[in-house]
Amino acid sequence: MAAPLKSVDYEVFGRVQGVCFRMYTEEEAKKRGVVGWVKNTSKGTVTGQLQGPEEKVASMKAWLSKVGSPSSRIDRTDFSNEKTISKLEYSDFSIRY
Repeated sequence: MAAPLKSVDYEVFGRVQGVCFRMYTEEEAKKRGVVGWVKNTSKGTVTGQLQGPEEKVASMKAWLSKVGSPSSRIDRTDFSNEKTISKLEYSDFSIRY
């Protein structure tokens, strides 16, 4: 049986704009095989949604909480609306503007 699919929203706080955070997030998501999106907010955070097999989403959550782009500084990452889904709502991972 296939691993359950998870969906989760996230918001990353810290020095996460102007440090290629979205580009690195897109690259990491594609590397891990998760779909969804990422974008900058007007309040200086980065927000988005992840979807994919449970263990891949967990791996991406860890990256968003602890790693980030090389020159970023993550103060905290909030995750919300985590749920099991029956199918993916996105075909890939994209940067939104």
